[in-house]
Amino acid sequence: MNYLQPERLDRLAREYVLGTLTGGARRRFERVLAASPAASLAVGAWQQRFSVLAASVPPMQPREATWQQLERRLFPAASKDMPKAGGFGAWLAGLLSARSLGGALAGVLLCLAVLRLQPGLVVPQPPSESLPQSYVGLLSDTEGRPAVLASSLRHGRQLSVKLLQPVAVPAGRVAQLWALPRDGSAPFPVGVVPDHGSGVVALADSSETLFFNVTRLAVSLEAAPAQAGAAPSAPFVLIGPCVKLW
Repeated sequence: MNYLQPERLDRLAREYVLGTLTGGARRRFERVLAASPAASLAVGAWQQRFSVLAASVPPMQPREATWQQLERRLFPAASKDMPKAGGFGAWLAGLLSARSLGGALAGVLLCLAVLRLQPGLVVPQPPSESLPQSYVGLLSDTEGRPAVLASSLRHGRQLSVKLLQPVAVPAGRVAQLWALPRDGSAPFPVGVVPDHGSGVVALADSSETLFFNVTRLAVSLEAAPAQAGAAPSAPFVLIGPCVKLW
């Protein structure tokens, strides 16, 4: 199965972040995730989407009566025998209450979720499975479909470019790759994207120098490869984030 097929990768990444991808399917996808920058970006994109959704929901504090009903349902005997006065007995009863246990359980579940998404935080990944420090860009078309994956080692001077789907380049045109700086200043040319398969673009400087302040990459269809100092003469047909992985 080709896990990097755009629609399949997007679905697997969504299910992985939601936690609905389980068992052998989850383990197989985690192996793909450890080796594929495209899979890492897809998972990161869904994590960001869900974090935005979570942030948009205002926090709600359950009413005191709700906690009391939960305590009576979960610990009926403890509710009847709960000491009324203060002291050690009341402290112990509070420690074992549904509210305290619920908070502890939520903490455990949060830790498990983090470990499932980022296992390397506690258990270092074997060197063969860890991603090197790199700059990675994932460009999508106007319909949001991943089209081009670009990656370069942090201090490298080459950019590896792989087409995830065909890019239509008219005769007499080239697919020019541009870097878009964080501060909104003018894009600068990086190189020409191959018209099929994959290729390597020689960089004018190290990736750290070129991409440190770059947040997006884009492609426009130009009459000829752009020279240093040139600006795009046509609209972007592909665009996407450029992130550093370390």
